[in-house]
Amino acid sequence: MSSPPALKLTPVQWLICTIASIGFAFDIYELLMLPLIVKSAIADLHPQIGSPQDWLPGGPMYVNWARILFFVPAIVGGTFGLLGGYMTDRLGRRSVLTWSILLYAFGACAAGFSTSLYHLLFFRCCVFVGVCVEFVAAVAWLAELFPNPEQREKVLGYTQAFSSLGGVLVAVMAALAGQYAESFPAIHGVNAAWRYTLISGLIPAIPLIVVRPFLPESPAWQKKRQEGTLKRASILALFSPELRLTTLVTTVVFATTFGLAFGAIQQNPQILAGHIDVQKSVAKEQENRKTLAAEAGKTLSPKELGAIKGNVTDKLTAGVQTWQEIGGLFGRLLLAILAVQIVNRRTLFRVFQIPSLLFVPVLYWWLSNNLQTEGSLVWFRYAIFAAGVLVVGQMSFWGNYIPLVFPVHLRGTGESFAANIGGRVFGTAAAFITLTLSASTPPNPAKIALMGACVAGAYALIGAVFTAFLPDALPETENH
Repeated sequence: MSSPPALKLTPVQWLICTIASIGFAFDIYELLMLPLIVKSAIADLHPQIGSPQDWLPGGPMYVNWARILFFVPAIVGGTFGLLGGYMTDRLGRRSVLTWSILLYAFGACAAGFSTSLYHLLFFRCCVFVGVCVEFVAAVAWLAELFPNPEQREKVLGYTQAFSSLGGVLVAVMAALAGQYAESFPAIHGVNAAWRYTLISGLIPAIPLIVVRPFLPESPAWQKKRQEGTLKRASILALFSPELRLTTLVTTVVFATTFGLAFGAIQQNPQILAGHIDVQKSVAKEQENRKTLAAEAGKTLSPKELGAIKGNVTDKLTAGVQTWQEIGGLFGRLLLAILAVQIVNRRTLFRVFQIPSLLFVPVLYWWLSNNLQTEGSLVWFRYAIFAAGVLVVGQMSFWGNYIPLVFPVHLRGTGESFAANIGGRVFGTAAAFITLTLSASTPPNPAKIALMGACVAGAYALIGAVFTAFLPDALPETENH
């Protein structure tokens, strides 16, 4: 059966693509806030127990809470995200997408006003739930909106490129917050940059509230429901003989993609806090501020000095992450271009996967040996750009691929299982593993980098093995 021709996008389709792009951009925006703010947030919110050294990156108290903040929201998000995928198949793509974006936007904003680590944990769980559900609903919606395969590949590829734009935006926002924090109203008595970075997560809710009444439902899903031919979604159906291999393999390989990112790349702010270039910048700024305070007859408190340290560190590490996210944007655009050129999905994935298997572990091994080398931060920026191309290109692949291997009535459920149980739970667990293996007294950022190299390499190797078993796409008649 021949595919329908590619037609010019209607205004409504443009609107849907716009909202989906905003959703993709800000779900990554919300997720990548944590690596950027976790160090400063723990420094501000931790209870007064243990020694100050225990709460520095690599210290036992810090490691414990960093693991909790990375992994508990991932478990909650993955669990409720799986339920959200099921609800996407039962209730439709549009309403689930809308409420998921509102949930993560308001959760992120509320997190900025946290008064304890437990408050921050709760609101990060809300953010993760919204993000996990949004990805599934948006991908299913777009895949069913465009029956022409080539047009669908382009739309999924280019809208997902906005995910990396979201990564760039949050890195820029964190840098700006670090630079201008003292110009904003104080929150709980302190101008802490990490709080303003979190509050900015409210932005995506604004356009969504305005355009929500104009968004239609997925035509493929709506048609089957009206005709009474939409089969009942079931999580158990994912493990039927026809779909068991598809479910298991996509879940495992999806997890390895996220493992590369969270095992190494997303640990950059914790690692780079110990870089000699960053430490010298912090010391210089603190001395400048002490001098200005002394001239005004004042003395800076330890809390104020800590805020200065956090703001300067956040600004510099966010600048490095900006390079990585720009690389990720290039990776997503490259994936969108190659998706219509390379027919075999396994080959397409390996274009990004095989180089990352070698490059990312070697990069973090090098970083572990050069944290005290002045000027090496500049070289790391260029290298992290390349790592972003390779790793984030893999992430974009999944949005194009997964809708092709699950039928309409199980599309949301299947995507959710692979993305949320695989990516968000087992993939994000790489952060937990890296932080656990790198715990040391006194704290040692170089060890975090070295363990990141090992964990990322292990995940990448597993992914390379299981990629051979990725299934082919379903016939077009089963996809619409």
